Amino acid sequence: MTYVDGFVIPVPKKNKASYTRMAKLGRKVWPDHGALSYVEAIADDAPWGKRTSFPRSVKLKKTETVWFSFITYKSRKHRDAVMAKVMKDKRIAPYMAGTAKMPFDAKRMIFGGFKAVVEG
Repeated sequence: MTYVDGFVIPVPKKNKASYTRMAKLGRKVWPDHGALSYVEAIADDAPWGKRTSFPRSVKLKKTETVWFSFITYKSRKHRDAVMAKVMKDKRIAPYMAGTAKMPFDAKRMIFGGFKAVVEG
């Protein structure tokens, strides 16, 4: 079954272009190391909920937009192998080392790995 890394990210609206550039780099790097798919999506219909919602989950500010992203792999083992290679990739090294300015507040990013149960 497929393994999925999922992310919910608060991106300042003014940083949309710089985040998109970073996302396009990710779209090259992860598949180059074996990821099956790489998707970055900006909220289009993600309203504030009364108790829970994507905006609430990242404490979204009025000046920000929610992005939902996911990367798919063959399995958890495959993900771990791909990620080991990605973390050594020189194209994203500045982001990993903290020398490149992140276009979002990484402290409010939500992420996790998920084992697919139903696929279609």
